[in-house]
Amino acid sequence: MTTDSNKVPALFIVCVLIFKLVSFPSASSQTNAGSPCEHGTYEHEGRDCCRCGIGNKVKAHCVTNLQYGQCEPCEPGTFRDHLSQETCEPCTYCNHQNENLEEAEPCTPPRNAKCRCKPDHYCIGDKENCLLCHPCAKCDAKGIKVKCAGNSNTVCNEEIKGGNQEKIIVGIVVAVLVLIIAAAAAVFIWKKKCRSGGEVIASGTNGNVELQPLRVPVVDLQPLIPDIATEIGWKDMKELAIRSQVPTPTIENCQLDHPGDSGEQTCKLLLIWVEREGREASNRLIEMLNQSNKKAKAEKVMDLLLKASRANAPA
Repeated sequence: MTTDSNKVPALFIVCVLIFKLVSFPSASSQTNAGSPCEHGTYEHEGRDCCRCGIGNKVKAHCVTNLQYGQCEPCEPGTFRDHLSQETCEPCTYCNHQNENLEEAEPCTPPRNAKCRCKPDHYCIGDKENCLLCHPCAKCDAKGIKVKCAGNSNTVCNEEIKGGNQEKIIVGIVVAVLVLIIAAAAAVFIWKKKCRSGGEVIASGTNGNVELQPLRVPVVDLQPLIPDIATEIGWKDMKELAIRSQVPTPTIENCQLDHPGDSGEQTCKLLLIWVEREGREASNRLIEMLNQSNKKAKAEKVMDLLLKASRANAPA
């Protein structure tokens, strides 16, 4: 009886060990069952290759299914924030002349640089991907109502300290100055039209003379691009392109193709803009410069257009 009772616990222990071995596979078998590709896979020539991590590019594709090819880090000055690309992208630079930018975050292999406005400047366009900053306005004695920040310029207080009499005097002085400036501008325009062959047309029954705007000649701008680019400059040309919805990568390529040469950058961007505008490019250029309060530059460009128009006129 003693021998049979000892066999029962031993048989029970053997059954438990067999159950554990069947129900729970080894850790090594679990690891081999999973995918070896940490970042997922991509298809190449019928094979599923493992993706390289961000900050790396594919130098050579895999030759065996579910294996890595040859990955290598992006070179200095480039980055890759997506997986499995064969080339890295050039970093954005924040130190271009006349853009008033500074670097907020440096460019690293897995991430592009981020730019921000210099102190006392605000962004023109997308604040998260700022390409151009303008100086903040100064309020002097009026005081600041809203500080300059982000995409907004400074807003000055509208009220002027002092009594009603002081306000009336200031209003009269401003009105007189406006009249003087308007009269001087009218005389200047009249003289300029007389010199350039523009017409002054009399209208109305009271004999008043009404100055008609000078018509912008339609000329081919491509031969004039170097001279026009010199008058406009990179900063205003870039702002004009942004307002005309020229794609941001196109603008950046003009800078990357001619680093440090703002003249060549301006010529290339102006050529792209002229081709987009077509036949009305000359008229559109003068119109946008005037709308941006770049009247002096608009007049210089107008002189170039008039000279070209007269040179091309039939004898």
